[in-house]
Amino acid sequence: MTSKDKLAAQNTYLFLAALFITSLVVSNLIFQKFFYWYPLEVEIFGTKLFEISVGILPYPVTFLITDLISEIYGKKRANHVVIAGIFASFFSLLIVYVSNAVPATDWSPVQNDLFSKVFGSTAIAVFASMLAYLFAQFIDIQIYHFWKRLTKGKHLWLRNNFSTFTSQFVDTSTVLILLCSFGKISLDLFFGLLVSGFIFKIIIAVLDTPFLYLGVYLFKRKFQLKENEEISLL
Repeated sequence: MTSKDKLAAQNTYLFLAALFITSLVVSNLIFQKFFYWYPLEVEIFGTKLFEISVGILPYPVTFLITDLISEIYGKKRANHVVIAGIFASFFSLLIVYVSNAVPATDWSPVQNDLFSKVFGSTAIAVFASMLAYLFAQFIDIQIYHFWKRLTKGKHLWLRNNFSTFTSQFVDTSTVLILLCSFGKISLDLFFGLLVSGFIFKIIIAVLDTPFLYLGVYLFKRKFQLKENEEISLL
């Protein structure tokens, strides 16, 4: 690989990492709004099946990016992005905590009570999300590379979906258990939100598979990578 190609690979890695971190941080900040993602009103376990948090919308992007980084840059680089995401989330939590602590002026468009209502639960959300995220992302990377070794770099769809299905179930169940434990979500809503969130994530995982194939194809064509070959940024 030429020095020009290596620089392009480094810049692309930074872009993917930035997109990953942004998606993760934003998902923690907007989680308190819930919506219907399907127009039919179907109930399961006493909860409307298609009710989910808007925080789930950017979250599948993180798993697509870690799979892409795992495929092109390797397991070590994917783990680096996960750790950077953890740091960014806790740093955003610190900013929100300080912002919530300082008093608003009389003319401030957003007063203390409104700010606390919107962002007051962010600390719990970030804590719950980070624990779930840690389990899910590392499981996703481990399973992805297990299938990659087993299939000798073939059947991209298999490792993409198998790793994402497992990790997304871990993520969804863990964060809901923690939020219910802290009283942020009623326990009665647990199973409905779990099923609804997991179904949504499975659909997104299946739909993002063509985008993963496209990304891998473009990378391999750009950097002339052989099958199962990874880019080294050292």
